[in-house]
Amino acid sequence: MMKKFLMTVLIAGAAFVANAQTAQKDITKILSISNDNYDFGKIVYGKPVEYALQVKNISSEPVTIENVQVGCGCTTPKYTKGQVIAPGESASITLGFNGMTKGNFQKSATLFFSGALTKPVAFHGVAE
Repeated sequence: MMKKFLMTVLIAGAAFVANAQTAQKDITKILSISNDNYDFGKIVYGKPVEYALQVKNISSEPVTIENVQVGCGCTTPKYTKGQVIAPGESASITLGFNGMTKGNFQKSATLFFSGALTKPVAFHGVAE
């Protein structure tokens, strides 16, 4: 009896996990994001720099920018929280870097959108 119960729970759990994984949306079919792995090349050590990511809604439903979480305090995001990107429209998210890492650097951020959509982005370069 106990074996049958445990087997039923395991099968139900596996079905739940499989369903949760297939329910995840493919962000590349909803948003087109430029500069998601940006190369600054050589920058001046200690001089702040920034670049813009262009986020285009390629779906038929509006998408909202919910948050931008950066990997460290040396990176500063600029965006409009709660901005709705209509189908066919674009929005800009700017990432700034304070330039205070000497030599090679690689930094990251995660973009959060409505519908549980997330996109990791990165930038890199060399500060001399």
